[in-house]
Amino acid sequence: MSKRKKIQVISSGDLRLDANRVGWKFQEIMERQLELTLADLGYRVERGHPYDPVKQHGFIDSQKMGIGVFKNLDTNLPIIVAESVWQYTHHVLPGLMTHQGPILTLANWEGMSSGLVGMLNLNGSLTKAEVNYSTLWSKDFQDGFFREKLAEWLTTGTIQHDDSHVFSYGSATISPDIKKLAEGFASEFLKDKAIMGVFDEGCMGMFNAIVPDRLLNKLGIFKERLSQSALYAEMLNVTQSEADQALDWLLENGMKFNWGNNPELELTKEQTLEQCKMYIAAVRIADRFGCDTIGIQYQQGLKDLVAASDLAEGLLNNAERPPVFDSSGKELFAGKILPHFNEVDECAGIDALLTTKLWDKLGLPSETTLHDIRWGEEYLINGKMEFVWVFLISGAAPPAHFIGGFSGASSERQPPMYFKKGGGSLKGISRPGHIVWSRIYIENDSLKCDLGVGEVVSLPEEETQRRWGQTTPEWPIMHAVLPGISKNQMMGRHKANHIQVVYAGTKQSAIEAAKAKAAVFDSLGIKTFFCGCQVAIDANFGAKPEQTSDY
Repeated sequence: MSKRKKIQVISSGDLRLDANRVGWKFQEIMERQLELTLADLGYRVERGHPYDPVKQHGFIDSQKMGIGVFKNLDTNLPIIVAESVWQYTHHVLPGLMTHQGPILTLANWEGMSSGLVGMLNLNGSLTKAEVNYSTLWSKDFQDGFFREKLAEWLTTGTIQHDDSHVFSYGSATISPDIKKLAEGFASEFLKDKAIMGVFDEGCMGMFNAIVPDRLLNKLGIFKERLSQSALYAEMLNVTQSEADQALDWLLENGMKFNWGNNPELELTKEQTLEQCKMYIAAVRIADRFGCDTIGIQYQQGLKDLVAASDLAEGLLNNAERPPVFDSSGKELFAGKILPHFNEVDECAGIDALLTTKLWDKLGLPSETTLHDIRWGEEYLINGKMEFVWVFLISGAAPPAHFIGGFSGASSERQPPMYFKKGGGSLKGISRPGHIVWSRIYIENDSLKCDLGVGEVVSLPEEETQRRWGQTTPEWPIMHAVLPGISKNQMMGRHKANHIQVVYAGTKQSAIEAAKAKAAVFDSLGIKTFFCGCQVAIDANFGAKPEQTSDY
């Protein structure tokens, strides 16, 4: 009998069989590496659930299975939730909520497998659920940072990450003009109120993405609970001629479609036209119910009926797009953005709605989108090594963010393992420029927000293609540098798989816009934190030498 101490290891997976089978090869590599490192530290792994030879993977793939697995685990022993794939948090959340031993969420630093995205979602969900946990990541589970932090967790049951890049809103000096603008904006928003159209909640198990009404209503936002079946029904009322006109508009504006003939593996024109019908149907439903922002779940249910929602989502987030008319011939939302929050991430929906309205008031281009924090690596930029993040999402980024706009946009078939009915993305390379990034999340039963400034950089075509090849080449990409925030600081702090981004003109304009956004959030009762280079937000912060940058 081994004298090594026992560590329980589990892994939450996708709900979709094909995705779990594809991801299992990454999980096997990860768990072998992790087991070796734990053995070096005097621990042995006891896996909480076996490989299933019929399913051909060893993931927990349903909430039902997850509850069953936890019934057979020792609730007092330490447990590692090892993630190398996108995972549905609700598969393991019930068990983790009552687990008594230390919890560690863990991911492989790998862009292709989406483990980082899955872990970040789990972290945000555990934070919302008020479950204590620690978190860690590594490329090979042998580097010094990983081993040091893992040993810390094994010894103490917790990990303390460096959060010296985080400052509360109250520690910043905000000008009277910005405070006055923010208070006026918040007062007007609360008076006017807004409607959030939700086409079914809880996409892909994202517990962190569901905002309780009591928190949402305090902001002056109220849910209109809609059904994906209603969207499908409305699509049946869109004529072929209307879909043709929308597609013609896109083609005339330079967008390219990578069409083929095999609908099982290739994007077809018929799939694109179906996506155009969804776009038109979504706009009409939003108008009918008075929605100021909408979110389409798509992943479950709708994915089994129609082509992907991503083209529609990206168009909704763009001020310039194919016109949509009601039965009387009136153009709906003419020249306006109808903010869409991908995957019904209601935290992102709050952010997108407020950002769009505030940026309009500030006279800035208000197209905004969420992205996955997918992965990243260092790259030499202007003679200096910078950590360049890969922000990537399945298609909801607006063409206004791309180099060349619509002429720089294309649509490629979504991966068949996720999208059986096909449909294309809205793909492009985000243009260089200064951005404000943010994330609203739920902690201690209240809404909070982390935000900062950043810069989208241009990388050589070869490097862009390499990064696409290491992630998902069908999706839009943003090369982002976040000054004053190291990779490990970002990962240790961020409480979501998603990050909201919006362009903000010049460097100084981005700094002032970030202050205004924080002031608005504060006025609405969202506790806000500045993250990153303090100089970028307020010179009075007095940045530490290691945190200074071009900002």
